[in-house]
Amino acid sequence: MPPKPSARFPRTARLLRHADFERVYKQGRRHFSASMTVFYWPRPEPSVTTLGMQVKTRAGAPAPQGLRVGFTVGRALGGAVQRNRMKRRLREAVRMTLLPAGVAADVVINPKKSLLSNDFAAVVNEVSRAFVVIEQKLAGKTQAETATSQRSEARGPETRSPRPESRS
Repeated sequence: MPPKPSARFPRTARLLRHADFERVYKQGRRHFSASMTVFYWPRPEPSVTTLGMQVKTRAGAPAPQGLRVGFTVGRALGGAVQRNRMKRRLREAVRMTLLPAGVAADVVINPKKSLLSNDFAAVVNEVSRAFVVIEQKLAGKTQAETATSQRSEARGPETRSPRPESRS
């Protein structure tokens, strides 16, 4: 019998450090939906490596690619059983949703109380919709930055003609 592929939520796709969560909250943007608020922050592209070596993180693992997702469920949303159920439902919804590989961003999903009463298919739909919106906004931002830099390169170095002084 062949081994089953791992159906786990891989560690490389998760947001784990407190500093990463704080960065997403403070510097990132938000997307609101009926049963969750999604915070996201585009990770800066790693600098070009020398001699084709791969960029490594502090732990020695390769730098993360694509989206990294974290979950926060505050105590105000219920007891430990309800909070853990929310996290399990969100984790499974993210696992079932194909993460866009072209966008390097950190995402924090903060559920609302209504998440527990929603149908699971609706939760999966909201998560996938949030990822699509994030991908569109970040891809649009990247395309706008690229277009601006291409226009400035096409113009060449700016030369200003001296303005005549006006005499009154």
